[in-house]
Amino acid sequence: MAPPEGPRAPLEFGGPLGAAALLLLLPATMFHLLLAARSGPARLLGPPASLPGLEALWSPRALLLWLAWLGLQAALYLLPARKVAEGQELKDKSRLRYPINGFQALVLTALLVGLGVSAGLPLGALPEMLLPLAFVATLTAFIFSLFLYMKAQVAPVSALAPGGISGNPIYDFFLGRELNPRICFFDFKYFCELRPGLIGWVLINLALLVKEAELRGSPSLAMWLVNGFQLLYVGDALWHEEAILTTMDITHDGFGFMLAFGDIAWVPFTYSLQAQFLLRHPQPLGLPMASAICLINGLETISTATGRKLLVSGWWGMVRHPNYLGDLIMALAWSLPCGVSHLLPYFYLLYFTALLVHREARDERQCLQKYGLAWQEYCRRVPYRIVPYIY
Repeated sequence: MAPPEGPRAPLEFGGPLGAAALLLLLPATMFHLLLAARSGPARLLGPPASLPGLEALWSPRALLLWLAWLGLQAALYLLPARKVAEGQELKDKSRLRYPINGFQALVLTALLVGLGVSAGLPLGALPEMLLPLAFVATLTAFIFSLFLYMKAQVAPVSALAPGGISGNPIYDFFLGRELNPRICFFDFKYFCELRPGLIGWVLINLALLVKEAELRGSPSLAMWLVNGFQLLYVGDALWHEEAILTTMDITHDGFGFMLAFGDIAWVPFTYSLQAQFLLRHPQPLGLPMASAICLINGLETISTATGRKLLVSGWWGMVRHPNYLGDLIMALAWSLPCGVSHLLPYFYLLYFTALLVHREARDERQCLQKYGLAWQEYCRRVPYRIVPYIY
């Protein structure tokens, strides 16, 4: 079938061959990290000590638990919101409406988990189910992405994302064809972006903390720091949920396997890597070092701007993407409680560096199209992209 008429974005990720490779590489990397974190050597590089059999990956109990989790988060999404916000203007000049109740969903989830634990819910058993849960999450991402691809076949041209209309089914399946796939007012991309994955991430972290307390009598200081830093990050993201409506994920990217797998599988099972590592590889951490790490994490609070004026003062006068610099500082602070004896806990920092460099390049193209000569002048006055005097 010929691709629809309309503006198309340049092919990314190596085109169809790169997209096909990533369809396999991303899940394989996630499972490698899960296996490495639970192994004795905890090697980031090199093959795992042993590969799990199908019996270790497939669990009807994990499937039911996963579906219940998605159902719970969908039900919380449908609850009355404290605010309903409008998104950016679309091609047809309309604006979609979004419920701002993500923080409410986090609080209600915490209350329900607390009630469950008080009633005897074995939260400490969750870490032993991470492999089968990751497996069913990956299956869900593939099936869901196929549904999204088929749904996009009957969507109007104005509803398609510029990057998902290449005409190659593998590439479009990976990148996503439809910009804002919805059924009635339930927006699939917006729901997945911050709900099941981010809240699931902090729940996995909490389960790992509980498990460490069961094994060693009390959680370590390093485990407390990782849990606290990442809970603060997730809580802040959900409290300022409306800010996501101006991000590239929502305004530009289609919703396909890349975002679906990233949101519901990659985020909860790889972003919890530091806590997974600490459960099986406890690290000594004194108060002076912990205080220094807290200071580093506090440096992440670099102000950002979502307005239409280009700022050339403050942080934005030093680098063009200071929010990305803040993300990298934060990622370092999350990894430092794990010590320096293993590279594995620093995977998030390495991955996020590559992700942000790629995203920064996409941002540059978008800003050049949007601001034209003003952006070129800004680049002349602020030559560094993310790290002052380095990049």
